[in-house]
Amino acid sequence: MVLNKKIVLSKLTEVMDPELNISIVDLGLVYEIKIIKNKVKIIMTLTTIGCPLFSLIETQIKDKMKELKVEDKDVTLELTFDPPWSMEKMSRRGKAMLGI
Repeated sequence: MVLNKKIVLSKLTEVMDPELNISIVDLGLVYEIKIIKNKVKIIMTLTTIGCPLFSLIETQIKDKMKELKVEDKDVTLELTFDPPWSMEKMSRRGKAMLGI
């Protein structure tokens, strides 16, 4: 299997926010995916600065990347808060799940 952004993004839809039980993709937390050779860099944000649940999300992401045969050492997660997250970043599906 050739690793590409579409495949990685599809796997990331299986990563659930621990509080809301909505995927990080539907929440609009994933800003960018970069793939160089078999290394994956994910630039993402959180719904709030200092979210104490990031380590759970990080573990889920790395577990999903392992399913794509990408080892932990080849996964980089970069947190950014620029631009800050807002509900406008959510997908239609995510908004529907929250009744927005």
